[in-house]
Amino acid sequence: MTTTRPAHDVPAKVRRRLIPFMFVLYVVSYLDRINVGFAALQMNEDLRFSPAVYGLGAGIFFLGYCLLEVPSNLILARVGARRWIARIMIVWGIVSAAMMFVRTPTSFYVLRFLLGAAEAGFFPGMILYLTYWFPAAERARAVALFMTSTAMAGVVGGPLSGALLTLDGAAGLAGWQWLFLVEGIPAVLLGLVVLRYLPDGPHEARWLDDGERAWLVARLEAERAATEARRRFTLGEALTDGRVLGLGLLYFCIIVGLYGIGFWLPQILSGLAGRGAVTLGLLSALPYVVAAVGMVLIARHSDRTGERRLHVALPALVGAVGLAASAAATSPLALVAAICVAALGIWGALGTFWTLPTAFLTGRAAAGAIALINAVGNLGGFVSPYLVGLVRGSSTGFVGALAMLAAFLAGASVLALLLAHRAAPPALAPLPAE
Repeated sequence: MTTTRPAHDVPAKVRRRLIPFMFVLYVVSYLDRINVGFAALQMNEDLRFSPAVYGLGAGIFFLGYCLLEVPSNLILARVGARRWIARIMIVWGIVSAAMMFVRTPTSFYVLRFLLGAAEAGFFPGMILYLTYWFPAAERARAVALFMTSTAMAGVVGGPLSGALLTLDGAAGLAGWQWLFLVEGIPAVLLGLVVLRYLPDGPHEARWLDDGERAWLVARLEAERAATEARRRFTLGEALTDGRVLGLGLLYFCIIVGLYGIGFWLPQILSGLAGRGAVTLGLLSALPYVVAAVGMVLIARHSDRTGERRLHVALPALVGAVGLAASAAATSPLALVAAICVAALGIWGALGTFWTLPTAFLTGRAAAGAIALINAVGNLGGFVSPYLVGLVRGSSTGFVGALAMLAAFLAGASVLALLLAHRAAPPALAPLPAE
């Protein structure tokens, strides 16, 4: 058995095996979360939902989601990713498809809450799972490649959702009902695939040979020991640590901007551009294409330089500038261009962000802290659409709402400069460039 393979060979092999599959899982997850934004183009009129009702329903997803984040991720750490991720996907797919039965604001709120509860633990579980496979010097790139799925969900989801809305009246169902039904089924099917495909860790990876497995386990154990030598956190200490809570607040500000775009983009573009559903879907895809490319390039540069703080702060600032510019846009072209800049900044900050807590936490402490940060941050997913709905309901257009979102992104940039350097102690030596 040999463990002298080039250091970049093993992470590259793991990337090729796991990231595409995890990417598909999160595309489906994120699409089921934000497709309500497209459904609203018909659903709000059919069911007479006001902007405030829609904003509350879109955001209430995150109350159920955040309440169960920490316990869900702790269960995943105990029982393994394969079984727990499969459970999450099957249940959320069923609830997502059930959204087609919404008739009243109350049923809308209840099903959105249940959808959030069903999905709780999926994303932080995936972030924790990546730490089982990727050394610190490869982690930002791996997270970014995985998280481009949020952007690609917009690329795929925009045209797909727009096309599904054109089925309005087929088989007696509204277009928005077809949207929820068709986009909920893949989660159930993929949940069944997870049970057969996703190993719980390198020790179960039959596609790694003995030398590769030994090298990877040794590298990860060395990093874990080095981190714990600085200080080994208990779960309770991690959940009350000021750095963890500060990172939760930073993530909250980023998420406010992200879901300000995710839940309202179709309506923002529709209000200014006046396009049909299919054209609107294609226009909505453009910012997500830019976001996906930017996220990977920024994270890759962060891994190569070892710098984390500015790779979160500067993209967040770019996001703020883009949102501010979109508030001032007076033409469809200027609006789309400004939102592309905003998406580049928002998503660009995300890939590097998730290297910060895993730089000083391991084991159950990392599982709990990642879930807590994600829970606190995703309260922004509740606040953002609700505030946008309120601001829009009391004014004309989205100018005030977009300016508000820009302020949150500017705050994220400042917080990153204040907090991130405390949360990212040096890792082991970087892996060789590929």
